Amino acid sequence: MLFVGDDWAEAHHDVEVQDETGRRLARKRLPEGVAGMAALHALIAEHLGDGEPDQVVVGIETDRGPWVQALTAAGYQVYAINPMSASRYRERHVTSGAKSDAGDAHVLADLVRTDRERHRPVAGDSELAEAVKVLARAHQNLIWSRQRQANLLRSTLREFYPAALAAFDDLAGRDALAVLALAPNPLRGKALSQSKIASALRRAGRQRNIDTTAEKIQAALRTEQLTALPAVAAAFGHTVTALVGVLAELSRQIEAIEGQLSAHFDQHPDALILRSQPGLGLVLAARVLAEFGDDPARYADARSRRNYAGTSPITRASGTRRVVLARIAVNKRLRDALCLQAFAALNTSPGARAYYDAHRARGATHHRAIRALANRLVGVLHGCLRHRQPYNEDTAWTSYTKADLAQAA
Repeated sequence: MLFVGDDWAEAHHDVEVQDETGRRLARKRLPEGVAGMAALHALIAEHLGDGEPDQVVVGIETDRGPWVQALTAAGYQVYAINPMSASRYRERHVTSGAKSDAGDAHVLADLVRTDRERHRPVAGDSELAEAVKVLARAHQNLIWSRQRQANLLRSTLREFYPAALAAFDDLAGRDALAVLALAPNPLRGKALSQSKIASALRRAGRQRNIDTTAEKIQAALRTEQLTALPAVAAAFGHTVTALVGVLAELSRQIEAIEGQLSAHFDQHPDALILRSQPGLGLVLAARVLAEFGDDPARYADARSRRNYAGTSPITRASGTRRVVLARIAVNKRLRDALCLQAFAALNTSPGARAYYDAHRARGATHHRAIRALANRLVGVLHGCLRHRQPYNEDTAWTSYTKADLAQAA
């Protein structure tokens, strides 16, 4: 077998090839792209001889991108090493703190040669699952960007236009964007008539309580407030106009990409099973699929899936001291989606509600009880996917009587 360490950068890859004894067979810097991949294949072929591609084990500190896809397509065993793990492993080789790209390639090659069973190979997810992952992450990134822009708009309005903050609870909402586009400063806000506000709300898509909402907005915009100097207020008004334009475009793009996400997710064979889970709507189900992947061999059992999800706790014990803590190094996108699912499931699943209440009765905080429920729901999902069956409330919670729930860890 051959063991390859690949320390990647934006423009190049430092690679080292070792044999089963740890003897270095080759070390080289390769360019990123097609030429670099061809050179890597040639370098491996030179030392592999008549061996098969699955006899090549590659360690690299990422699990995505065209380079990793090319490695897996070639039939190599590819291990995505957590950079924190690689850093700790480097300390076994070098205690002086020295670091280099070639040295990191050596560390990665040695790591997959000696300790690969402690790390997770890159999953062989389907093309459709990869597409859902791209869309789900892009959708979430755009939502985060919109929230940052909304926070910036709130900070700007606080400087000179507090009446607008009183008028709107959600600055990224359609009502706020429609009215602020017409009245980006206090002077224009006070001049807006109720009919103009109502027309703006209709154009933005509001269909109910238009006149009542317009009246409340007008009253809020006409409240007395401390004013900024005219030139300063005008400058802030131009800033508000720009921010409103950015937020409006972000909202349009979020809707567009959500449509694409829905179309791709609905084609996936696991979609019906995921949508059957309590607390999972379209977006959350797509995020869960995207982050878990659909490789059937990726998770050996429910415990493995829970550990990857980051919902299962860890124990730190030393002497007489024993502490159970939440995991820190996790896929935060996945854990956040699962905790949102658990919170939503409280209103749709009696079993989930009973499980949560049992933890709260034992003194667990809300967040700890939600994590415990999310951990339980991951196990349920694993069983549904393994047996290719949708969620069933009775089956999911049969083994948990009220007495069991009260004693659940």
